[in-house]
Amino acid sequence: MSSVAEFLSAEHTTAFSIEVLPPVRGKSIEQVFKTIDRLMPFNPAYINITTHRTEVVYRDMGDGMFQRFTEHTHPGTVAIAAALKERYHIPTVPHMICSGYSRTELENELIDLEYLGITDLLVLRGDRARGDNRFIPAEGGHSHAVELCRQVEEFNDGRMLNGKEHESLGQRFTFGVAGYPEKHEEAMNIESDIAYLKAKVEAGAKYVVTQMFFDNSRYFSFVERCREAGITVPIIPGIKPLTSLTQQSLLPKTFHIDLPEDLAREFRRCKSNDDVKALGVEWGIAQARELKAANVASIHFYSMNAAASIEAIAKAVY
Repeated sequence: MSSVAEFLSAEHTTAFSIEVLPPVRGKSIEQVFKTIDRLMPFNPAYINITTHRTEVVYRDMGDGMFQRFTEHTHPGTVAIAAALKERYHIPTVPHMICSGYSRTELENELIDLEYLGITDLLVLRGDRARGDNRFIPAEGGHSHAVELCRQVEEFNDGRMLNGKEHESLGQRFTFGVAGYPEKHEEAMNIESDIAYLKAKVEAGAKYVVTQMFFDNSRYFSFVERCREAGITVPIIPGIKPLTSLTQQSLLPKTFHIDLPEDLAREFRRCKSNDDVKALGVEWGIAQARELKAANVASIHFYSMNAAASIEAIAKAVY
């Protein structure tokens, strides 16, 4: 089985790929299976699985006191990647993040993944902790994704954190990184953001997957700027169909993206979530058709609460 990076770099028609979220702690994996089963007729080239940092939570002890805990609200990324690979026989791409993890914990994860034969990754910094106004790395962790890229490459080269040599099982990890057509919220400007992206590519990234966007012109402009900066790896567009009225404010606030006025105007006219879903499918079809016509290597769909909409888009486009 070739790596995702090798597949994306080879000539082929525009592929279909999806990203899934691990279940909330204590919930069954069955909903993940149902989402993927629904989308399997479109032959996903690979499946990404998100990773989430530990968060601080406070539980009411019933006596007026609250106890502080740390927990993963969506655990199980590595196990889910293995389960999906076994069940569907297609590449799985777990996300590996700096946020909340020490370098030692990340090295342990690489070892686990190598034993499982999972060597495709998406390397990210991850979000800051809830309530923090800036990103604070875990003790002994990384501050930037480029540092994690370098750790993965050092592991590939047989160098472990304790100075000992690592006996490779024969296949190197290959990984992609994130790109932001509307720039990362912490970047000074788009030029700075692309410079950081180029550093990640120079540190070993073989492809880029973008943050969601709703204006294809933003994506095409981003790709052009990246090429001018010397970034030559595939840049995969990531899209997510609208599904609820709350996304009018939630998406811009959470992901720091703009909705083009043509879409925003229709969104303001929606009276129900069903109206929004119909609009999301219509807009998603137009987006995907234009991207496919541009011969992008793959279109990556963010599936959280959107499997039915993605199914409708894929039926019209693939």
